[in-house]
Amino acid sequence: MVHHSGSIQSFKQQKGMNISKSEIAKETSLKPSRRSLPCLAQSYAYSKSLSQSTSLFQSVESESQDPTSVTSISADKAEQVNTEEERKDSVLKCSFTDLSDFCLALGKDKDFTDESEHANYDRSRLIKDFVPKNNSEPKPRLPKNDMNYIASSGLLFKDGKKRIDYILVYRKSNIQYDKRNTFEKNLRAEGLMLEKEPAVANPDIMFIKIHIPWDTLCKYAERLNIRMPFRKKSYYTDRRSKSMGRVQKYFRRIKKWMSQNPMVLDKSAFPDLEDSDCYTGPFSRARIHHFIINNKDTFFSNATRSRIVYHMLQHTKYENGISKVGICKLINNGSYIAAFPPHEGAYKSNQPIKTHGPQNNRHLLYERWARWGMWYKHQPLDLIRLYFGEKIGLYFAWLGWYTGMLIPAAIVGLCVFFYGILTMNASQVSQEICKATEVFMCPLCDKNCSLQRLNESCIYAKVTYLFDNGGTVFFAIFMAIWATVFLEFWKRRRSTLTYTWDLIEWEEEEETLRPQFEAKYYKMERVNPISGKPEPHQPSSDKVTRLLVSISGIFFMISLVITAVFAVVVYRLVVMEQFASFKWNFIKQHWQFATSAAAVCINFVIIMALNVAYEKIAYLLTNLEYPRTESEWENSFALKMFLFQFVNLNSSIFYIAFFLGRFVGHPGKYNKLFNRWRLEECHPSGCLIDLCLQMGVIMFLKQIWNNFMELGYPLIQNWWSRHKIKRGIQDASIPQWENDWNLQPMNIHGLMDEYLEMVLQFGFTTIFVAAFPLAPLLALLNNIIEIRLDAYKFVTQWRRPLPARATDIGIWYGILEGIGILAVITNAFVIAITSDYIPRFVYEYKYGPCATHFEYSESCLTGYVNNSLSFFDLSELGLGKSGYCRYRDYRGPPWSSKPYEFTLQYWHILAARLAFIIVFEHLVFGIKSFIAYLIPDVPKNLYDRIRREKYLVQEMMYEAELEHLQQQRRKSGHPVHHEWP
Repeated sequence: MVHHSGSIQSFKQQKGMNISKSEIAKETSLKPSRRSLPCLAQSYAYSKSLSQSTSLFQSVESESQDPTSVTSISADKAEQVNTEEERKDSVLKCSFTDLSDFCLALGKDKDFTDESEHANYDRSRLIKDFVPKNNSEPKPRLPKNDMNYIASSGLLFKDGKKRIDYILVYRKSNIQYDKRNTFEKNLRAEGLMLEKEPAVANPDIMFIKIHIPWDTLCKYAERLNIRMPFRKKSYYTDRRSKSMGRVQKYFRRIKKWMSQNPMVLDKSAFPDLEDSDCYTGPFSRARIHHFIINNKDTFFSNATRSRIVYHMLQHTKYENGISKVGICKLINNGSYIAAFPPHEGAYKSNQPIKTHGPQNNRHLLYERWARWGMWYKHQPLDLIRLYFGEKIGLYFAWLGWYTGMLIPAAIVGLCVFFYGILTMNASQVSQEICKATEVFMCPLCDKNCSLQRLNESCIYAKVTYLFDNGGTVFFAIFMAIWATVFLEFWKRRRSTLTYTWDLIEWEEEEETLRPQFEAKYYKMERVNPISGKPEPHQPSSDKVTRLLVSISGIFFMISLVITAVFAVVVYRLVVMEQFASFKWNFIKQHWQFATSAAAVCINFVIIMALNVAYEKIAYLLTNLEYPRTESEWENSFALKMFLFQFVNLNSSIFYIAFFLGRFVGHPGKYNKLFNRWRLEECHPSGCLIDLCLQMGVIMFLKQIWNNFMELGYPLIQNWWSRHKIKRGIQDASIPQWENDWNLQPMNIHGLMDEYLEMVLQFGFTTIFVAAFPLAPLLALLNNIIEIRLDAYKFVTQWRRPLPARATDIGIWYGILEGIGILAVITNAFVIAITSDYIPRFVYEYKYGPCATHFEYSESCLTGYVNNSLSFFDLSELGLGKSGYCRYRDYRGPPWSSKPYEFTLQYWHILAARLAFIIVFEHLVFGIKSFIAYLIPDVPKNLYDRIRREKYLVQEMMYEAELEHLQQQRRKSGHPVHHEWP
């Protein structure tokens, strides 16, 4: 073979040089480029596992052929080349034998056949076996492809060879058989293989098993630009990392001395997912010789096969007409009742996993992830991604990251709460309220309320201090910074995952149009500026019109929410008088608490009832917009659902935080709603206790309801399905795909409900955290349960969802950033307006004893309670009472020149509140922006690695194609040149 230079540049310089035939005959191999050698240095490290994976799978679609030969190179020649390369570059070292085994990165089993007219490649280049450099034993493989087990689980056709990639279900009694026949005929014409089989438990149910052959797989993989592995990775080490080698070794020794972290998963129990350690490129039948194909049954993963089949199902016609296309429409009109990829087998086994190993990936996920006993363990994200796809893998990665970041927030919130407990009895304000036995508060209602001693609210004052103390401002600032750090570090985590899962360039390559969009706008086409191909186009006027209608629907639903909140407010005003004169002495004494608690429960029922209507209306509005792609549909639907539910959940909280007790007037001149109902006042100890009650009840009840609907409801439905099967049939072997049919389908909105639940919880955790510092702790406890609950649901209670791909969490990241900004503003207003922090601060430094002189023996808040209460003359009520009562406000006394007018202290407090809001927001936003600037979205080493791999992939593809063409020239007897023929 002919030597060529170690770089593309030097190779191109030789272009046009004349080479004699004698020189060509002397050459026996193509010398590798020095820049490509680091990528091949670890070829042998994976060779044994690759060859073993070949032995686990049998070819089921092609007849066996004669073994092909593999190009070999003598050891002394390899040593010569290796020595020469070491002299050229002491950093990049690689055995030339490695290059001979992985020059084209081809792996292939002997049964491989390809009938594509575009795949003209040399079978002598296929590698069948490898000799490892070391004697280390590979990881034990999953018996997931054992044909006997697969056949017993119903995962193969009746011939025992063709695997089931997808399942369609319909009822025999359904009369729309013409549509089904046309659809199935078109599927066969596209290259799919179908087999029908009736259900065992229900004779009216018919299953259609779908298998996608190799040729069809290759055709659609190329059409969809699916990236496939073509060479093993070798991670580049620069001089800086080498200089840090000693430090790393030192830390490794320390790590060995330390006890093993119980939260870390035992990696030996998981399969070696070698696909993540390969360079990948868009699949091409014309360049199929570039890719590592050890076995055609395993080259495309189960997730990839399912995605390709689903793409075909979505773009196949069932009737004449451009709009009569797609399995979704057939399910909607009742032609089929379900379509899903099958699970890999049972999730439980009679044999222990420690001694006999897992039966399949589903069994392994259940034992090492979905069981409740694994609640403290890290998640096997790579295996989740392999089984459920990247989209679900990213959801669990984000949920795990969010849960881990809640730990410091929960600890700090708990410390603030315990600080309030420890200093509660020492609080000057609580002490003054508890000792105010001779201070009478004005009646809080007109008819049935009497004068109340201030010390009767002693308990409320102490409870309020737990949430409104000196640590409140610090915790609000901490949570604002925490939200920024959480989002910035998630971006770094996401970039690492997208690199590891080979999603860096996926979005531009694989995003396809929705069939509904194509069917609607097929007559209006324009050239795609990226692909250069004509595609359906939605006119701007039509798009704007539909958006205006959708926005009008959103505002209508938001106005409906506000109306519901107003109804709850009216309810509070009506029942306030009734609870004040209630027969039960406990409710009569605590009528304000009873009013708030009853209103919270009624508000929660209204919230859950309206959520049902919101979902249907949001679905209709999103379909009305005709989004172009699936990601646009999901983002639009998610935004609508978030707006609806956010307003629904938080509108009553905003009312209590910023409106309750703000516009009531004063005794003798109260403001009334419709001139009938007196507006509700806050408790003598403040409105913060009502805000805490509202947040705590809604957050707690909603989490319980969500957990029940996510797990309890599917459990009950699945139990009833199994009960009906056991009654109708006895001693029958139910195949796996029929067991999957009896499970509950994943909801049609995918992960939207899961994300929505967590994002709303994030809002509860951050927006009003100044009023409820225990919110991060409740969120942490809920999320620990949520992870295992979702895992158990996905593995055991739901049919296997379509393994979809995604590069990020979609629009939810933007929503989280918006919540982080809103949290800063609301916490500033809660501290300044809802809590008594600013009035205490103004009194302490302007009107209190410390304003003129400071003494350690005297508290600066001495006399604050008396100063914060105004006087009212009871004789003005005309009820035959004399004397004075007190109420919360800063107004002049009856004997002043301007009775019941706002005092100067009121305006001082108002100015201090506005100043605090401005300073707090600017300070926190400045810190947030500075932190976001300091934390890069992509780690520096990862950024360098991505750039280097792009460069190496281009060069490896170039050299592999060059050597392949030279091999073809040798076989045809043509002379081999240094440049492209």
